[in-house]
Amino acid sequence: MAAPSPLVTDTSLATPPRTGTESGAEDGVLSRTLQVCEIFRSIQGEGLDAGLPCVFVRLAGCNLRCTYCDTPYAWERDDGREMPVRDIIAEVASYATNLVEVTGGEPLLQPTVYPLMRALVDRGYRVLLETSGHENAGNVPDEVVRIIDVKTPGSGMSHGSYAVNLKSLRPTDQIKFVITGRADYDWAKQHVLEYDLLGRVAAVFFGSAHGILSPRELAGWILADRLAVRMHLQVHKYIWGPDTRGV
Repeated sequence: MAAPSPLVTDTSLATPPRTGTESGAEDGVLSRTLQVCEIFRSIQGEGLDAGLPCVFVRLAGCNLRCTYCDTPYAWERDDGREMPVRDIIAEVASYATNLVEVTGGEPLLQPTVYPLMRALVDRGYRVLLETSGHENAGNVPDEVVRIIDVKTPGSGMSHGSYAVNLKSLRPTDQIKFVITGRADYDWAKQHVLEYDLLGRVAAVFFGSAHGILSPRELAGWILADRLAVRMHLQVHKYIWGPDTRGV
């Protein structure tokens, strides 16, 4: 299992968009727009990069309504601000941080997210994408780490196409299950076994839904079953509290 690449803060590796020198095609891409909920720098709270400084680009709009959602303010696309890719990259560059996560809402609902991710990769950023898993992530650039949040029954969103990506995983993928109780745990464990997730991706995470399931209880189940998943906590919520925005 490959470890995450070290953080790089050398801004020469995260070049802001050029002015006056782009080709016509590139200029067209950089001019395309996205509805953006917020852009901020914080500590990465989840996944293999947990604990590292990270710039988050949160896109607006989501087609799901999870019971435990902690970002309902990102549900509606019209609540975002329209930003060209060029301006998004410039704001990301202002933080001088090499690790960038594109999240939501559901970021894959906006087609311009693909050229945004490509532009970030081409400028030397390490790029993470967090997606609900209901949208086909097959066109995400290979260099982008896909963090796929498989929705458990407790989310109220485990219907439909939640497994669309589980048959076409990449070795760099990270799979996340948010567990609200024992039924969710058993459901997630079955999916880990059914899809041989531990042998196909970089990491499988089980996390307790904050304020709903005790982390200690989830840890006990994992240990009792000798299940080789990684338990994770949402670090940012323990630092700043569960309701603080922009962290």
